[in-house]
Amino acid sequence: MSDDNSEITGSDEVEGTSGFSTDFENADLGDDESNQGLFDDLLSGEPIFENKEVLRPSYTPHELPHRSDQINKMATILVAALRGETPSNILIYGKTGTGKTASAKFVSKELESTSQKYSVPCDVEYINCEVTDTQYRVLAQLANKFIEKNKARIDDRVAELESLLDDLDEYDADAARHSADVTESGDGANDQTATDPFDFVSSEETESDTDISTGTDTDAMSGDSPLEAGGSSDGSADPADSRSSGAENGPANVDDTGAGRDDAATDSTALPPDHPLESTPFETRAEVDDRITALEDDKDSFEEVPMTGWPTDRVYSVFFDAVDYDERVVVIMLDEIDKLVEKSGDDTLYNLSRMNSELENSRVSIIGISNDLKFTDFLDPRVKSSLGEEEIVFPPYDANQLRDILKHRSEVAFKGNALSDDVIPLCAAFAAQEHGDARRALDLLRTAGELAERSQAETIVEEHVRQAQDKIELDRVVEVVRTLPTQSKLVLFAIILLEKNGVHSINTGEVFNIYKRLCEEIDADVLTQRRVTDLISELDMLGIVNAVVVSKGRYGRTKEISLSVPLEETEAVLLSDSRLSDIDDVQPFVQARFEN
Repeated sequence: MSDDNSEITGSDEVEGTSGFSTDFENADLGDDESNQGLFDDLLSGEPIFENKEVLRPSYTPHELPHRSDQINKMATILVAALRGETPSNILIYGKTGTGKTASAKFVSKELESTSQKYSVPCDVEYINCEVTDTQYRVLAQLANKFIEKNKARIDDRVAELESLLDDLDEYDADAARHSADVTESGDGANDQTATDPFDFVSSEETESDTDISTGTDTDAMSGDSPLEAGGSSDGSADPADSRSSGAENGPANVDDTGAGRDDAATDSTALPPDHPLESTPFETRAEVDDRITALEDDKDSFEEVPMTGWPTDRVYSVFFDAVDYDERVVVIMLDEIDKLVEKSGDDTLYNLSRMNSELENSRVSIIGISNDLKFTDFLDPRVKSSLGEEEIVFPPYDANQLRDILKHRSEVAFKGNALSDDVIPLCAAFAAQEHGDARRALDLLRTAGELAERSQAETIVEEHVRQAQDKIELDRVVEVVRTLPTQSKLVLFAIILLEKNGVHSINTGEVFNIYKRLCEEIDADVLTQRRVTDLISELDMLGIVNAVVVSKGRYGRTKEISLSVPLEETEAVLLSDSRLSDIDDVQPFVQARFEN
């Protein structure tokens, strides 16, 4: 009966739902309002993507076109880690989207897999310093990662030692069974043991020979392994002597009664050929137990670092101890390293680059990745000399190289015949204008595919690429404006207010007047006019405003400022900031500015 029910249930399931199993037998379909068909039309079209993740920046490909020289150079430096040596520190430079991070991650994966192949302990840790941008956070994240690795390795070692104890138990059981068999066979020959099967003489001679040749005692028949029985009768034997008599002679003898290897070989119940502890550093079972206890104590002693609250020197100490717990080579990859230096100075790099002089078991190497070729100019000379031992520069891609990259990824990302012939060349051309940014090219191709899929088109065409270009540009502006500091947002807001009220060719003084009133409205500190001018220059570099220096003759020079981004969208992003949203009515500020 149950089989019939299962067949009925299986036949009522809807097929083609990619892993979902839907049974409509008990579903309530009477309420039409519960299903408005919102997604039905969207699901009816054929998907264009085969694997969209291939086009995302987080994806590390198995092959990196046009970066073999840089990859080989990194490999020749890091191969020292596989020899147990300390690799030189590496600084990697290049503009955004030139393959720096992807290449470094690719080499790191190869390094870790090769280290496992040759059983060489080597760990690679990746830190994005744009997110983890303070010394405390970097050290805490690294400390917790190595604490986690140490705990995992301790668990593995404890499991191996417990397996060794199981082997000891099995060995002792075999020895006990063998001793029982020998005792039983001895009873059948009047409890006599002879070194020659044909040398049976009188009982008195046999007993005498046995006493003289072996000195048999009860410990030899106790069932303990030869390792533990050897030299233990008077409790005064040296452990090394015990190991020699037990681990080496024990497997060769039947028991400790003097029977030779040849006799053992003729016995079907001979002991295993090797003692479990023979090739280990342990002498006795007690030493194995002690080592397990010590490892578990070590595991309990590790204390994870909270993300806030500890003194920095304590965090560094925990990180140092966690790294040096095991013998290994550690490669620490710091992406966007210039952001860390900009936010917290070079203390972190100084501590990391000087660790090797204090470490006893481990060795640390640093890979720094930066978009800024000049960030080392702000480093302490000692840090600069130790950190920049090797430098690798990643040049921008040209249009042909970008075309190769996109073609390579598109073969995996899209279904067959999903791209028209002009899509990849156009994406490559747009990205080549952005300083050879492969990330921009991949974003363009992925966004064009998403737009085509939303419009239920079967093929991605040139128009989808141009729409994607406009969309990405707007998204970029929104992201840049959203992440601006509050003071820069106030300066930008002042420029927007002036433009909204018909002011053209805005100068710095006009921006500063509105900026001061905005600061008063939200109770923010007012910067000097010189500092506001610097902020305007930063907005100009970001492409948000256009600031041109214009000569006014004998009246000097001034900057004429205009907005370079969509006004309404930018204003909406600024007002989404909780502090700027407190501004109730900004119109009086602008009117007051005209009255002055």
